Amino acid sequence: MGNIFRMLLLASLVLGTFAFAGFDSALKKQKFLSPEVAFQVKAVKKNDLIETKIIMADKIHIYDDSLHYRIISPSTLELAVKKPKALELDGDKVYAKELKVTIPVKEITSKVKGDYTLEIEFQGCSDAGICYQPIKKSFNFKGAEPGLFDKISSLTKEGNTAKIADVLGNESSFFIIILFFVFGLLLALTPCVFPMIPILSSIIVSQSGDEKPSVAKAFFTSLVYVVSMALTYTVVGIAAGLLGADIQTAMQNPWVLTIFAAMFVALAFSLFGYYEIGLPASWQSKISAASDEAGQKGGIVGTAVMGLLSALIVGPCVAPPLGGAVLFISHTGDALLGGVALFVMSMGMGVPLLLVGIGAGKFMPKPGGWMTAVSQVFGVMMLGLAIFMLGRILPDNITMILWALLFIGSALYMGIFESKEGEGMMKLFKLLAMVFLLYGASLFIGALSGANSILNPFEKFISGGKGTVEAKADKNGHLGYSVARLMKEVKASSKPVVVDFGKDSCTACAELDHITFPDPKVKKQLKKFTFIQVDLTANSEEDKALLKKFELFGTPNIIFFDKEHNYLPEKSLTGFIEPEAFAKHLESVLK
Repeated sequence: MGNIFRMLLLASLVLGTFAFAGFDSALKKQKFLSPEVAFQVKAVKKNDLIETKIIMADKIHIYDDSLHYRIISPSTLELAVKKPKALELDGDKVYAKELKVTIPVKEITSKVKGDYTLEIEFQGCSDAGICYQPIKKSFNFKGAEPGLFDKISSLTKEGNTAKIADVLGNESSFFIIILFFVFGLLLALTPCVFPMIPILSSIIVSQSGDEKPSVAKAFFTSLVYVVSMALTYTVVGIAAGLLGADIQTAMQNPWVLTIFAAMFVALAFSLFGYYEIGLPASWQSKISAASDEAGQKGGIVGTAVMGLLSALIVGPCVAPPLGGAVLFISHTGDALLGGVALFVMSMGMGVPLLLVGIGAGKFMPKPGGWMTAVSQVFGVMMLGLAIFMLGRILPDNITMILWALLFIGSALYMGIFESKEGEGMMKLFKLLAMVFLLYGASLFIGALSGANSILNPFEKFISGGKGTVEAKADKNGHLGYSVARLMKEVKASSKPVVVDFGKDSCTACAELDHITFPDPKVKKQLKKFTFIQVDLTANSEEDKALLKKFELFGTPNIIFFDKEHNYLPEKSLTGFIEPEAFAKHLESVLK
């Protein structure tokens, strides 16, 4: 009996050993491969093709609809690649063992300039029943060196001053000069330069007297004006770069703006014919004798002064190329290259003004009564420029009343209520006067209702008194920021942060507040950020410290922080930016 029991026990032990060995073997068979072993991804550039290969381990497959080939840098581009025929597995299309895909390089380089990064994304599963998380593999490739035109085209769209400063440090002098001249031509198409046209035109008309100006004389007057403007920008930029001072902010001082506005008012009344502005007769004779060869009759000094004032007061608050040049000068001390770049940019801005001079000399008709009417038109424009400058320091409703008075006064001056019969152009003239009268009256009513925008004087009636600019903070709501206070608010945010630096005297800042920030697409993106507006109008020591901390020049400037509160200098923007472009930029910050 005992022997039988021992035999049974021995048999059970043997069977148990074999059973455990089989179970252990099954466990080993169920051990899944790591993603690195299950999928081996390669991408190699050979001549005009990029050959990609995904090698899958045994009993591993990839789903066709999960497979994506895209460029992720320097921009995002989904590639339409030609894939081999897929296999059928339980109703799904899959690939197994090895998947080869070739991508023509020209498909990428025709749309992406410079070096680029290819990303391959897919999701695979094991036949044993496990599915891996989506896998992304990226490969960097050297692209064709972008040509001169491609580089310039890319940089003219750049709103980051630091990147433009890098170009100044890394590119040849020839490229920099061409780039900044193109910058100037593009700035010439912005509203910032438009006010300079009536100023220059009025100078040419006033200097011509009772004679038709020659092409040479009109062009020389324009050249003096433009060169004076260019030298002013150059000197201001070099001084700001070397001294670290925002000289343009000093020029936005209320006293300075008031004095210059008064000068434009005085010039306007001179154009209306109430008096003549000129130097003493003895001075005029000396200047005339010294400049007879140029045919300017003593007008060079006045033209140069007006060019200087235009550059400081009427010019743009700040532009990315100007900020980039200043940042480059401050970092390297190379005032020569930075100064030349600014001078060339300013001359590019002056090209339309030079064309005005040529046109005035070539196409201006013979002197006559029409010159009086032209002078009066320019006089009204001078008054408009004075209001434009005072609008930077006066309350919005007071500015609207001044604009209302200008338009109503222009309508009265045009004889809106006179009963003279007219035909042809005279009827159109009366129609224009009626438009001025109605618009002026609308501005006056809008100002009394508390409206702030001359483009939307009835905003209080339309929105029920709430206003239309939802994104614009109260003017006193974002004053007094210091570096410590700003960083405290940034660190307290659980979302990425957008910081907008602006001031009351900055036209581009107002455009951001009225056009860009209230845009529905922008507002949708801004909900994903903490939005902080910092007012630098006071130009206090704390304001200066903020600009120095983030290496900014003037306003407007917009900077960004990620969720971890890291400053993102490569994402910073300078100057006005269109709503659609800003919305896309916000999306890029979130990636």
